Amino acid sequence: MLQSRFKMPSREELKKRMDNIPDNIMKECPVCHATFFSMRAGKQRTCPNCGFGFRITAKRRAKITFDSFNEIDSDITVPKQYTDEKYMAKVVKAKKVTGIKESVLTGIGTLDKMQVAAGIMDPFFVMGSLGSATGEKITRLFEKATDENLPVVMFTASGGARMQEGIHSLMQMAKVSQAVEAHNKAGLLYIVVLCDPTTGGVTASFAMQGDIILAESHALVGFAGRRVIEQTIMKQPPKDFQKAETVLQHGFIDAIVPRSDLKQVLTKLLALHQKKEDANG
Repeated sequence: MLQSRFKMPSREELKKRMDNIPDNIMKECPVCHATFFSMRAGKQRTCPNCGFGFRITAKRRAKITFDSFNEIDSDITVPKQYTDEKYMAKVVKAKKVTGIKESVLTGIGTLDKMQVAAGIMDPFFVMGSLGSATGEKITRLFEKATDENLPVVMFTASGGARMQEGIHSLMQMAKVSQAVEAHNKAGLLYIVVLCDPTTGGVTASFAMQGDIILAESHALVGFAGRRVIEQTIMKQPPKDFQKAETVLQHGFIDAIVPRSDLKQVLTKLLALHQKKEDANG
């Protein structure tokens, strides 16, 4: 009776059913290793168990953070002088994935009607690496903010300097730092939000030059990679030594803010700074 009612599907039928199952229906958190339905991560793309913020594109971050966002310098991209085919293929792929032409999205955003110059690094664009065009966009952002008396909020997410561009990528550290210093001398506020991961030359320059340095929960924050450090000091560092929470304990970060609270916290900080400016003016 049961055999006539329930027929075992063939291998072909099973394969067809598997092909109809959507990709990425489940997620595993790399921090707490909880497994959950992807939809539970919500618009913020965070782990419902520990609050870890999964990597998101710069455009998504702009959408969930600001009331409005107007992009600037959107046409700046990798200079034509770089002709390495493998490198340029990575850049072309990154443009398709992220919808932007370089590893940072820059523009003027608003939070509760307050204007702010914002830079958002994209971890899906060649690992958010700092290239010559990236540095040019960030420098122009700070220069515009200085000229227009605007605070800057920078979301950092990077694997470091882009080695395919050699010394030109490394020089961006000094170039951006100079623009940050000019902005600082004008008495303007600079807030950094360290996202997962913030490493390399970005950590060694503008990511650590903010007046206020925030970080997302469980973000990886460091300079050199674990293996490089182990080979250098011939010891194994603690397992969590590059986690934002550990970096906070050692005084390099002012506060860790869950992604769901970032918009509210940034709005409050900008409002306090604006009140101070009004009082001084």
